[in-house]
Amino acid sequence: MNLYCCMIDLKQDAKALAFAAALDAWLTHLHSHGTIGRWRLCRRKLNLAADAYGDFLLEIEVEDLAQLDRAFRLTGAQDETTTVLHDRVHAQIAQSQFALYRPFPDAEGAERMSLI
Repeated sequence: MNLYCCMIDLKQDAKALAFAAALDAWLTHLHSHGTIGRWRLCRRKLNLAADAYGDFLLEIEVEDLAQLDRAFRLTGAQDETTTVLHDRVHAQIAQSQFALYRPFPDAEGAERMSLI
């Protein structure tokens, strides 16, 4: 399992509940196509965070990089439903930062792997 994390700040005119509903529809769509696993959205509490942290934290589980690649491919598809659902979320975001995490220590010992 890998964890795709997103720190998100909304645009000034975006409403948090509308964003959460749009995000739920979008991620349910991705999940129904088998391109992501579980996910959760958290919001900063009491404005308690350093400046580097976004207002929202989104965590999306993916089995491996192949599944994540399928999620990106579905996102880029020219399918009308996919485009509308993605755009409803994306239109509300002012800025976002992303990271990909994996369990550690892991069985593969990725720190010791090299192609060269």
